[in-house]
Amino acid sequence: MNLVLQGQDNCSPRLERIAALTAPQSITRLGGCALRCEGITWSPGLRQTIEVAAQAAQLDATYMMGTQRLQDYRLVAMDMDSTLITIECIDEIADMQGLKPQVAAITEAAMRGELDFAESLRRRVALLKGLDAAALERVYDERLRLSPGATRMLKAVQAAGLKTLLVSGGFTYFTDRLKTRLGLDFTRANVLEIVDGKLTGNVVGDIVDAEAKRATVEHVCATLGITPQEAIVMGDGANDLQMMGIAGMSVAFRAKPVVREQATVAFNFVGLDGILNLFE
Repeated sequence: MNLVLQGQDNCSPRLERIAALTAPQSITRLGGCALRCEGITWSPGLRQTIEVAAQAAQLDATYMMGTQRLQDYRLVAMDMDSTLITIECIDEIADMQGLKPQVAAITEAAMRGELDFAESLRRRVALLKGLDAAALERVYDERLRLSPGATRMLKAVQAAGLKTLLVSGGFTYFTDRLKTRLGLDFTRANVLEIVDGKLTGNVVGDIVDAEAKRATVEHVCATLGITPQEAIVMGDGANDLQMMGIAGMSVAFRAKPVVREQATVAFNFVGLDGILNLFE
């Protein structure tokens, strides 16, 4: 069993302190902010000790059997809001209407799994009725930012020959622009209805919920002639769990507790490029 420890900014002393707790056969440095403890003797007690110590030291700890190559996978599928990007787009759109607190509260409950996603989206979009569609452009230009490490991660997986899928319960206005900007291969998201330059408060067509996300990953895998076990899926909310559950590797990125508990990998401190340290 191997354990990858990683963090940010001047974390070398913390890495070494936590690594010593594992009594590894060897340690491989993976740059200034990451290392791999190799040949550790795994036990539930050790895992609990490491998890508590790593959390306190603001380090992410990932257990892996042996080593893998990035090329062992063929697809990286990502949620958009609060995963590939730092914001929840609908919350920021609502802010243009002075309704961010109301919409954000519904968003948060849905991401925790407390509300049906499709119903929660309809309720949130309905609050946007009458908003000038130019607000979407303002959100994209002024507020949308890629998550830490996103650009480096995408360049690395694309260089390794993996295809990329952005599948979102958000909106095509944003996924379409990110597809062009980042050179993504596939996208799927919801379509906001716009009439005479204003949002109607409706979503066109079927809502991209948890089941639709899973089906999209399955469809893209079938299109590529691969199985979902050859996919890495990244997400942060409860509506990502179904697509993460069929993946060969699931990554919970700064995620809700219910998602962290079920994911193969959980990153609470490092950026999306932390996944690169998991591979040879």
